[in-house]
Amino acid sequence: MKAVIQRTTEANVEIDGNKVAEINQGLVVLLGIGEDDNDDDLEWLCKKISTLRIFSDESGKMNHNIQDIKGSFLVVSQFTLHAKTKKGNRPSFIHAAKPDKAIPMYEKFKTLLAVNSGCPVQCGEFGADMKVSLVNDGPVTITIDTKNKI
Repeated sequence: MKAVIQRTTEANVEIDGNKVAEINQGLVVLLGIGEDDNDDDLEWLCKKISTLRIFSDESGKMNHNIQDIKGSFLVVSQFTLHAKTKKGNRPSFIHAAKPDKAIPMYEKFKTLLAVNSGCPVQCGEFGADMKVSLVNDGPVTITIDTKNKI
């Protein structure tokens, strides 16, 4: 699994001009599920994201996690995180999980993230053409790949 995590002061997702999800302070998680990802990857990533200390304390140091600031998550599926660009100019997505595997893992990720963090989780719609808007606070952007845990 690959995730791009952005600290935000506000974010939303629109589908066909309709706002389907919206958060204020919190984290936007762009989630890419790979063909070889499993429940261990999912559980590890949820725990990692739930405890990331990337929010500033009163001294301006990143010492607070999402629970400390009473924030929310906005999770958006993004298979393009698995793009391979080594050959040619058109990306290949052959390592991204197919919907029959990715959708259940995406749903489980959202549930487990809420359970682990105790914070609200908003989401986009799997497979939809979404417009994601956010104000990146900092800016702070973190990338995590569960295949590089060590």
